[in-house]
Amino acid sequence: MKLAIVLFNLGGPDSLTAVEPFLRNLFSDPAILRLPAWLRRPAAWAIARRRKEAAQSIYRHIGGRSPLLEQTRAQADELERALGRKGMDARVFIAMRAWHPLSGETALVVKAYAPNRIVLLPLYPQYSTTTSGSSLCDWQAAAAAAGLGAPQRRVCCYPWDAGFVAALVERLEAALAARKPQQTYRVLFSAHGLPQRTVNAGDPYQWQIEQTVAAILQRCGARGLDWRISYQSRVGPLAWLEPATDAEIRRAGAEGRALIVMPVAFVSEHSETLVELDIDYARIARESGVPDYIRVPTVGTSDAYIDGLARLVLKAAAAARPMTCGEGRICPARFAGCGFREAPA
Repeated sequence: MKLAIVLFNLGGPDSLTAVEPFLRNLFSDPAILRLPAWLRRPAAWAIARRRKEAAQSIYRHIGGRSPLLEQTRAQADELERALGRKGMDARVFIAMRAWHPLSGETALVVKAYAPNRIVLLPLYPQYSTTTSGSSLCDWQAAAAAAGLGAPQRRVCCYPWDAGFVAALVERLEAALAARKPQQTYRVLFSAHGLPQRTVNAGDPYQWQIEQTVAAILQRCGARGLDWRISYQSRVGPLAWLEPATDAEIRRAGAEGRALIVMPVAFVSEHSETLVELDIDYARIARESGVPDYIRVPTVGTSDAYIDGLARLVLKAAAAARPMTCGEGRICPARFAGCGFREAPA
């Protein structure tokens, strides 16, 4: 079987001049800016203009562009090799939601490849309507426009996949081994935030983040570990998930706790790890009197993570329904926004 795998990710600007159109694309997404269509586009353009300079200053810290595409390409290459070792004739493609390569571009390339089957794989381990759900809708429209007729299967989510969790635990254990003596540490499991109203509407993201952390703690076996889940990257006036990571950093400083900050939703390094965690939050830690601040790397191209993705791809390729890290739907029934409820691609 000739297999195509399409990796879903957000994307990021590849130059400072690309920042404003990237922001326009981002805020034009109906899953992000929940306004009527006639109002969303002008609002997105206004937000992009207003935020352009602040966003450009962020990207200047990391060479004037996002490293996300480069990181995603490395993951695609490693996944392709892992599938090849399992005897699969497979090629991995990338479809970004807010910057190139966009779904429309990728769908045409996949069509030219002429696969027998396509597996859609989000690089978002925890499902959200704002990430995996949005990417899936965007891809389905692009695939239809391209006349892409090959059967499609998909991975819905994998918050406690064994490979993903093993990669996280490996990195956490390395950070724990780097602790300074005579310091009391707290682990902050930091995830990208969401507006509280999105969660209240049935989005399962927060619940899946909690399941990821529970799986890490179970596998790590660090009894007595002081830990908390927190949420970063809040924007706008709406109420967002709490507690906020920056508030938890200040709290740790007030309590004399050193910190290990571990991203559990990001699988690649980009502005929200390299700038927000490494620069902005590290500064807050210093100013708040946090005695030591250790930031855990993302899973990246970890062997365990890539092998886990390969296993999910093979299962999804042979399945009739969306694939998860459990037996079918993993979200409790109260989550109306669960991605598994949708018909198979």
